[in-house]
Amino acid sequence: MNAEAGVMALPRFARDHFRDLLLYGLLIGAAAWLISAGEQSLGYHWKWYRIPRYIIQVTEHGFVPGTLLLGLLVTFKISALSLVLALFFGLTTAVFRLSGSFTARLTAKGYVEFIRNTPLLTQIFFIYYVVGPIFGLGAFASAVLALSLFEGAYASEIFRAGIVSIHKGQWEASHSLGLSTWDTYRKVIIPQAVRRVLPPLTGVGVTLIKDSSLASTIAIYELTQQGNIVASDTFMVFEVWFTVAAVYLAVTLPLSLLAAKMGKRLQAKED
Repeated sequence: MNAEAGVMALPRFARDHFRDLLLYGLLIGAAAWLISAGEQSLGYHWKWYRIPRYIIQVTEHGFVPGTLLLGLLVTFKISALSLVLALFFGLTTAVFRLSGSFTARLTAKGYVEFIRNTPLLTQIFFIYYVVGPIFGLGAFASAVLALSLFEGAYASEIFRAGIVSIHKGQWEASHSLGLSTWDTYRKVIIPQAVRRVLPPLTGVGVTLIKDSSLASTIAIYELTQQGNIVASDTFMVFEVWFTVAAVYLAVTLPLSLLAAKMGKRLQAKED
């Protein structure tokens, strides 16, 4: 009774946090029980103690990144370069979709529909085996190009929605001041649109990090490929792939939370 009375005496927000922590603890406990039950039913003995050496190692020269960490660094490199190009392709395509040129609109529409209606894996293979040899692109450049084109198609729809959401009065005021269409986009429309679409664009970055795992299919030693190699060499399939999943989660979850927070803040400002 004393414990219950103590909990009820807490402020409402504190009780809500206490309840959430309790439910979270129960969820973690249930997950641990499922893993333990699975281990017993499979007759499998976990070897988690062997995993840290593949993340980071301690040598006489100090800390040395392990195989999985080296793969994660390659994943970051691919994702960063692809994100920059994806935003460029997305913004350019969005402007083309809204332009008065029939050719520009048709080109942009064809690009978006082709990319969105074909698998990313097929696009990676096409660029690596067909386009790459023509232009001298290696595996890394082919993966970056494929990922940036793929995510750029989705980013273009986000940019287009942001541009369309800007009130027409902004265009009229800009033209009345003598600004050209290009200057209106650059100085008035795009800065406002980017602020509105920043949360979903962060989501594109999260998706890009996960999709970069397909670069392993063309022998790029990013996180997924390194995990595949370690699992094949050590036969620790469950431990390695659970670790790889945890690493992806540790990277993408903060970005997802950041996108949600930015969305709420932007909504509060508009309200």
